[in-house]
Amino acid sequence: MSRTSRASRWISWARLHGQRLASRRMAGAEDIVGWLGAVQAQEYPLAKWGLGLRLRRATDASIERAFAAGSILRTHVLRPTWHFVTPADIRWMLALTGPRIRANVASYDRQLGIDPGAITRAIRAIAAALEGGAQLTRIELKAVLTRAGLNTHGTQRLTHLIIHAELDAVICSGARRANLQTYALLDDRVPRSRPRSRDDSLAELARRYFTGHGPAQLKDFSWWSGLTAGDARTALALSRHHLEEKEVEGRTYWFSASLGSVERPERAAYLLPPYDEYLIAYKDRSAALDSALWDAVVSWDPFSAPIVVDGCVVGGWKRTVEKGTVRLRLDLPRKLSRADSRLVDDAVGRHQAFLG
Repeated sequence: MSRTSRASRWISWARLHGQRLASRRMAGAEDIVGWLGAVQAQEYPLAKWGLGLRLRRATDASIERAFAAGSILRTHVLRPTWHFVTPADIRWMLALTGPRIRANVASYDRQLGIDPGAITRAIRAIAAALEGGAQLTRIELKAVLTRAGLNTHGTQRLTHLIIHAELDAVICSGARRANLQTYALLDDRVPRSRPRSRDDSLAELARRYFTGHGPAQLKDFSWWSGLTAGDARTALALSRHHLEEKEVEGRTYWFSASLGSVERPERAAYLLPPYDEYLIAYKDRSAALDSALWDAVVSWDPFSAPIVVDGCVVGGWKRTVEKGTVRLRLDLPRKLSRADSRLVDDAVGRHQAFLG
């Protein structure tokens, strides 16, 4: 699909609206995380900016306070990577997607020499160490597991043992300590609640995805959720009464019935963080991403994050922090118009204001 086609513009503009980048920004971090269902948070400092882009008057400090208070949590859910989730959603999402993640990491466990017995012993040791409201860093958990007689040599072994404790709904994120991630007992951060049925969880996950991320295809939902194709189809069927569908150039897109007719949003630029939901949430990113242009960006720096203007990626940017000074570098393979350059300057200013 051409990113300049009318259909492509409709998709990208609708996603800007649905993801709350272009309109109706929300008040708190927990509001936008709940709206989107889960927000990828692999690079924590920049993932906070991804939330800030979608909020009113947010700052890095305000989102950090919400995270420390447990209003939003960070754990491995959906695909086996970090996501922000709300306390209200973390238990049923883990119950739904945890078995799939375990299946995905099972071969890596075997390569690392991690057997079910080691996983059980690790989870027991971690739970015991966190009793009484303790919050421990990875290094501190490594010492706990070593004392329990478990092999923690190598970053991946430790990572996998901790992930299994997350998937079992034993631990989740605690407040950061000196910029280090800590872990806490999930029961200390989130009250226990009545479990959802599997069908109810499937329906809710699909409804949340297509409401916050639509228009999107079924394959996009399957990619984002980590569900099998069969489970994704079931989830869509269970939530269809909340959604509308539209055929676009031979592809079926689903979106919230409340989206209504989409008008072109006010032209704006966005410095998106790496792995932002605006791109990472879709298997088919052609509505917003020109692959040839992006290849040129990552050839300069594979760790660049996208710059978006009017719904389409136009270049990349990177943030570095040196001695307390934040520096931004912009990579623009194609010369922008004067008007678009001003929009990018405005986006840079919004990022600086967010950092304070």
